[in-house]
Amino acid sequence: MDFRTATSRKLDQEHRDSLAMLDRFGRTVAGVPPGSVPDEGFASIAKTVARAVAGEVGHHFRFEEEQLFPRLAGAGEGDLVDLLLEEHRTINRTAADLLPLLFSASTGRLDAARFAQLRPLALEFAERLEAHIHKETAALLPAVDAVLDDDTDREIALAYAES
Repeated sequence: MDFRTATSRKLDQEHRDSLAMLDRFGRTVAGVPPGSVPDEGFASIAKTVARAVAGEVGHHFRFEEEQLFPRLAGAGEGDLVDLLLEEHRTINRTAADLLPLLFSASTGRLDAARFAQLRPLALEFAERLEAHIHKETAALLPAVDAVLDDDTDREIALAYAES
């Protein structure tokens, strides 16, 4: 899908990057047999996902909540905004439970019992974030293109890039 605004294009690229990471993460988690300890390859993907969850996802959500959602709500897209805000809250709660386990995994300090805790949280997180990304790509980004004028788009796209 082609988007008109720089803001939508940037968010779309972040969505594509996140989907690729989540696909790799989900396949890696699912590939560890139950009762096993993940190998060193898992530590690498756990580190990547932990870094993304701790930084990039929060940054992306804050930008949407502070810069885009108020504009969209003002343009009559309040139901969409409410839905996406609720999904942000749910994803953030799952991420808060998952992050300590990811940090342990990223240092290779995750035994079979802790991996058994991580597995369902990781799969839930990946499933929720993937569904959320698809919803944003289908509904949020076209709405952003419809609402933002060129000057506002430049202003907030630049602010986002600098933050």
